Amino acid sequence: MTTMRAAVLVEPGRFELQDRPVPEPGAQEALIKIARVGICGTDMHIFHGNYAAESLPMVPGHEFTGHIAKLRSEVAGLTEGQPVVVDMNIGCTRCYWCRRNEILNCPEMQQMGITMDGAFAEYMTVPARLVIPAPGTTPAEILALTEPLSCVVRAARKAQVTFGQSVVVIGAGPIGNLHVQLMRTIGAAPIIVSDIDANRLKMAKECGADHAVTPDNLHETVMAATDNRGADIVIESVGSETLYAEAQKLIRKGGHLAAFGLTGPDESIRLGILETILDENSVKGSVAGMGQDMHDALTLLTHGRIKTDAFTGADYPLEDIQAAFDTFADRPADLKTQIVM
Repeated sequence: MTTMRAAVLVEPGRFELQDRPVPEPGAQEALIKIARVGICGTDMHIFHGNYAAESLPMVPGHEFTGHIAKLRSEVAGLTEGQPVVVDMNIGCTRCYWCRRNEILNCPEMQQMGITMDGAFAEYMTVPARLVIPAPGTTPAEILALTEPLSCVVRAARKAQVTFGQSVVVIGAGPIGNLHVQLMRTIGAAPIIVSDIDANRLKMAKECGADHAVTPDNLHETVMAATDNRGADIVIESVGSETLYAEAQKLIRKGGHLAAFGLTGPDESIRLGILETILDENSVKGSVAGMGQDMHDALTLLTHGRIKTDAFTGADYPLEDIQAAFDTFADRPADLKTQIVM
């Protein structure tokens, strides 16, 4: 094939299907034939013009899987036809932050589907060093969950969660559900999740939450479940100034607030400095998985450690991508929507 279809977000709220030349891989690149791409909350922020607006027009999409369609002879360790997932974060590889696997802080950082064209297209070229071979026995709809799960893996790593710790997850959407499942896998207990949607609370309970409650009952539930101490770790997974302020009230003395949900650039919360010092509390941000996080997420998925049924039921062909985005907020029971090539 010499041409391909690509879904270009030409302006906030409007996709345009375009015919484009199939890209040629460079000396250290791989051409990927895309199979599936998940729609992420970040994609919705881009769609509504609230994030990365300066990148438009652009082909979004960064939660993807496919197989290697073409390689240059200079690339070692990969073969054409392999099913793969891809680390979306492109750093310079040389700077202080890249050496520490903190790619988002690299001065030259680029992200597929956010600052440059991504995977809502039939083909894309990617740096070969970011390609991760995947088992051919694992379905593509599960492989496409690798990137979002890697974000959750990184958040748990940053928070240094260990067995027997009490964890609160604010938000039972797709990422909140994955937080709950990973906490269960690690051995955290009790796990308390909060959301306004009854169906999502039910799914969270089925996926490992010990308590699944509405915000009105959250504080009371946390205190009752932790001998009135508060939780060891609270993960804010929604991105709300109000919920971040509530999260601070839920951690115990010496506890940890994991800042995960994206807010607007001007939103903030008050941090009581003296209280934070005396109580020895901590706050740490985390948003994207990279490097080893991707490998660990892939291992968890391919070994069945994550329940994926609720993530794999909503499929749209590329031709219907506009409808998939337009109806996204109206389908809370679909924890993940995937575009199928």
